Amino acid sequence: MRTRESVMRIRYGYNIEIVCQQDLPLITLLDVHPSRRHDLVAPDDMQVTSLLEPSRPVPSSQYIDQFGNICRRITAPAGGIALRAEGIVQDSGELDPINPTAGEVPPSRLPDDALVYLLGSRYCETDKLSAQAWSLFGHIAPGWPRVQAIVDFVHNHLTFGYHFARSTRTAAEAFDERIGVCRDFAHLAVALCRCVNIPARYCNGYLGDIGVPRDPAPMDFNAWFEVYLGGRWYTFDARHNMRRIGRVVIARGRDATDVAMVSSFGPHTLQRFEVITEEVEEAHGQVTSPAFHGTQQQMGSASA
Repeated sequence: MRTRESVMRIRYGYNIEIVCQQDLPLITLLDVHPSRRHDLVAPDDMQVTSLLEPSRPVPSSQYIDQFGNICRRITAPAGGIALRAEGIVQDSGELDPINPTAGEVPPSRLPDDALVYLLGSRYCETDKLSAQAWSLFGHIAPGWPRVQAIVDFVHNHLTFGYHFARSTRTAAEAFDERIGVCRDFAHLAVALCRCVNIPARYCNGYLGDIGVPRDPAPMDFNAWFEVYLGGRWYTFDARHNMRRIGRVVIARGRDATDVAMVSSFGPHTLQRFEVITEEVEEAHGQVTSPAFHGTQQQMGSASA
């Protein structure tokens, strides 16, 4: 077990290729969240190049969206682009924090910026799930026990499978279909929390197989969620339903709509999608170079 003073280093990055027949405007949310930028040991500047002319850089500009995420605006030239980045982040090596005594904050006393996370959204239809939520969790002690009961329910109610991925599936549909990928687990848990007046927000980012058996499936981005209890935000994960080490947040929002890794404004084909997240050890002051081990697959908003 690592002590509070111990640290680890996590290598992360991606290699994405998008093919298009004409100029294609894009917005990306692929940069590590501002709240973790101070932990970066090696810079992770995105490299954007033309697929037809690999030596030709493609310009991009940055802005911060309404949820505090780093976004980039890019216009891919005809033929397509490659998006690549690699970085190293320092992490405490500690498990997700817990506080079983954290209580609920009544809506009338919530901070202004937390109120939006009580409302329904594109993938989290509180109006359709409110009756079920109060029936299932209304009798549970408020606060941490109630959130944990929601996490337990979602974890057991849904069956995970990459072949179940569907970008249009909502929380209510996941509740009925009882299948999904990690974004569906997060959406359903977020919606149920909001239904019982607990602010919940959707997160995506890197989560490697650190401290757990290695998953043979290709690495992907992951989705989890955070709830506001006792005056602060806490991490919960309905997909894994266990405390994990080494989460690196990329973006937060109401649901997957707000944190889509790539939003395009025209037709395109995803040609390559590779992600890497792993703990690295230094040898003689040097960190070994990575080898991306992802595979070509459909891109979603944190669909693992």
